[in-house]
Amino acid sequence: MSTEVKSKEKVNMDPQYIIKLTVTLFVTCVVVAGALGLVNSVTAGPIAQINKEKTEAAMKMVVADPDNSEFSDKLELTEEMTAAATAGGGSVTEAYAVTVNGESDGYALKIVASGSQGNIEMMVGVDGEGTVTGVSIVDNSETAGIGSKVIDNEPLASGVPVLDQFQGKTAADMPLTVGSNVDAISGATVSTKGVTAGVNAALAVAAVMG
Repeated sequence: MSTEVKSKEKVNMDPQYIIKLTVTLFVTCVVVAGALGLVNSVTAGPIAQINKEKTEAAMKMVVADPDNSEFSDKLELTEEMTAAATAGGGSVTEAYAVTVNGESDGYALKIVASGSQGNIEMMVGVDGEGTVTGVSIVDNSETAGIGSKVIDNEPLASGVPVLDQFQGKTAADMPLTVGSNVDAISGATVSTKGVTAGVNAALAVAAVMG
């Protein structure tokens, strides 16, 4: 082995070199972490505000009196609520109390249920009497031109928009079932079943919330 190669190996293994490299890497990590923290502190507030506005817009779409409805902060989900949603066929991810002119008027519930291509996330309004006041889709992966007919609330053969048919349904109508007391939009039966499961879950959760 040449003298030049031996000399390079000796430099690379020198303790001072290793310490210098370690310190350099540590300082670099600190600087990068600080920069990321600064970016997060600057953007976290606006992002949270945007998400809040989107959530409130979705809730206003499903309550009986959107102009006068006010919404609580996100409620704590209990084991009883989670179990009720599961039994209904979906999962509850967020819950908000609704008030109108200071009086309790039910809940707005964010529910997730399985569709044809993945999860369908929806907001379901249930008033103080346990009656569905509306359903709106928050997020989905349904196929364009097929499952999207449900997502876009296109009309059934009867002329009633597919999501609007759930308005007025109560726990007394459960289980809501496609082909029985729920109509599927042509070509999108699985997607309709997904939304139906979500509404069943919402009614079940509202029932245990009282």
